[in-house]
Amino acid sequence: MRLLEARSLGHAVAGRSLVRDATFAMDEGELVALIGPNGSGKTTLLRLALGLIPSDAGSAAIGGTPVKALSPVERARRIAYLPQARPLVWPQPVRDIVALGRFAYGAAIGRLSASDETAVSGAIAACRLEGFEERAADTLSGGELSRVHLARALAADTPLVVADEPVAALDPLYQHQTMQLFAGMAREGRSVLTVIHDLDLALRYATRILWMHEGRIVADGPPRETFTEQRLCEVFGISAKLRDNGGAIRLDIAGPA
Repeated sequence: MRLLEARSLGHAVAGRSLVRDATFAMDEGELVALIGPNGSGKTTLLRLALGLIPSDAGSAAIGGTPVKALSPVERARRIAYLPQARPLVWPQPVRDIVALGRFAYGAAIGRLSASDETAVSGAIAACRLEGFEERAADTLSGGELSRVHLARALAADTPLVVADEPVAALDPLYQHQTMQLFAGMAREGRSVLTVIHDLDLALRYATRILWMHEGRIVADGPPRETFTEQRLCEVFGISAKLRDNGGAIRLDIAGPA
């Protein structure tokens, strides 16, 4: 059964097409990077596929069930979504924010079951947040807070995590640790779909790349097959060279094409 499937999705706003004829699917054990320039439709595609905004064309299903037929709770038990904007209403302690990931299972702050506690503690450890549990959110740096929100998504313990730019505010160490965490999840049979702007990270860690350009998915496949100098020029407008570094492909960006 497919964890997530989108067929010919389309969406327009004020007569402007943001996503056109987008088709893709997610299976178990994948780390898929969704890449493309700003304004190419990546966030809109995620929201369409999850049923968070209505589509003008096409359909989407989560775990084989049409998204329109899923309640918010059912959807949250199947997919953990980490949006690009992550507002906080008040400066909660870190542990309480992470525990929000368990609400779809009936948990409430201060009333966590043993399985909830295990999931929350595991997510905190996975995101290197031990010692931060009682810190108020408004005392954290932007990068620390990004890791807290990621831990909240991981605490849901879903088969699929969908994350929109989860490493954007992180320093290089935590960027790599986050991508290594995602890669480990994929090896264990869970899956991650993540929007990422760092092409080197996508090339190094993803098992598959979805390329978006002007609202369309223009390529879908393994990094070695889809990363080409011509495509980098056409999609991102950059001049770049790919080189083999001991079996690993590395990207050298010279500048605008």
